[in-house]
Formats: sequence, C-alpha cells, structure tokens
Amino acid sequence: VASIIICMSFSVNAVETYKFGVVPQQNGSKLSKLWTPILQYLEEKTNYKFQFATARNIPTYEKRLLAGKYDFAYMNPYHYVQYQEMAGYNAFAKAKKKRLKGILVVQKDSPYQTIEDLSDAEMAFPSNAFAANLVPRAIMSRADIGFEPKYVSSHDSVYRNVSKGRYPAGGGVMRTYKNTSPEYRNQLRILWTSDGYTPHAFAAHPRIPKHVVEEVQRVMLEMDMDPKGKALLKSIRLKGIEAGEDFEWDDVRALNIES
Repeated sequence: VASIIICMSFSVNAVETYKFGVVPQQNGSKLSKLWTPILQYLEEKTNYKFQFATARNIPTYEKRLLAGKYDFAYMNPYHYVQYQEMAGYNAFAKAKKKRLKGILVVQKDSPYQTIEDLSDAEMAFPSNAFAANLVPRAIMSRADIGFEPKYVSSHDSVYRNVSKGRYPAGGGVMRTYKNTSPEYRNQLRILWTSDGYTPHAFAAHPRIPKHVVEEVQRVMLEMDMDPKGKALLKSIRLKGIEAGEDFEWDDVRALNIES
C-alpha cells in the first residue's frame, strides 16, 4: 500500500509535458530549429514542459489534428475552422496586428505579369495550406482562370520548384517566402497578393485544463515585451502575439472553401 501511495504522489507532482504541434509549412529540421527555442522559453516561464512536434507533410498533420494527437497546435486558418468543429480545438492566440495574405510567385524573368496570364498553367501548391493554396485556387476559379494544380509537401518545395523552372508559378505566403533560402528566393518575384484574412491560430485541445491554457497564453502575449522573447518571435516572422477568440475566424468560414 505504501508503494502505491508513493507512486500516486509522484504522479501528482510530476511536471506535465505537452505536445506542441506546428504545421509543416517548411521542412521538419528547419521548423525544429526555429520552434524548439520558443518552447524552451515557454518552459522557463511556466511550470510545464513542451515537446516540439510536426509531421512530414500537411495531410499527415491533418490526420493527427483530427485524432487529437497535439495538446497545443499552431495551425492555418482553414485547419482551425475545420478542427475546431471536428476535434474541438479552441483558439487562444494569434499573431498580433496581422492579416494573412497569400502570394503567387514566378521566376524573376518570367513573362507572366498578371494572374490572368497563368491561364492553363501548371501551378505548385503546398497541400491544403490556406493562404498559399486554398485562397489563390478559389480566387482563380471564381475568375474562371483555368489552371492545373500540382501539390507538393511544403512552402519551401513550392519556392524550390518554381525557382528551378519545374512549374511556372506557385503559391506561398510572405512569411515563408522571406524565410526561405536566398538560393531560391533570389530567383523569384511575387506576381500576386491576396486580400488579408485572420492569421494562423494557436489552439488547445479541449482536454487541456483551462488554467494551463491561460498560463501559456499569458506568457505568449508577454513575449514581445521581453528582449529574448521578442527575438524569438522575430525568428518566425512575428512581431508579437495577441489573444484570439473563435469568432475571429468567421471571415475564413465565410469563404466556404472546400479542399
């Protein structure tokens, strides 16, 4: 009986570890390098531990979201409205004073000058990404601009393939475009930019206690007031983080996008 009591006591006092999923817009090693220091910062400021997690591609990430594999998740707006409904994830934060815009990129010396010029072109898109894929596809379809989508594993794959001339154009977002290797970025130019939408959500699975979510939210919202935190946010192209509530993604719901 005594040994059982000791084990129970240890379990109660053990530091909780939460799996923090990050949407695989870029390759896993790059994401780990960017996000692991941020999670270490959260550990320093809270009483919790965080394990970085991603997936080899977006479809795999989606399956894990649906299954509730992540305790906390950073996900694109389309994923958020999907998995808020299907898996119960609840948004608690988002990038401060930011609207998410999709871009279409072409080679720097490409003859394409307008989105209409891409009629009947093969175009590279990161699988089921929101602003980099679903938004430009919807805009082009509504404008009756025919195109042939080709799906790749990440934003970086889009930039690499377009820069090497494998596809004449492809979708991305400004943050990953600026973050991609100069080897690719220097060979590209932005052809088109979309309207702005509520950005990626930081969301928690409903099994996570409210007080834990509130503590994580508090630390994240204060990061830009601390030089170290501000530098970490800058590494992922964020100026700050602000509170987010579910209704703020109604602009994304209103698009009625089908993947």
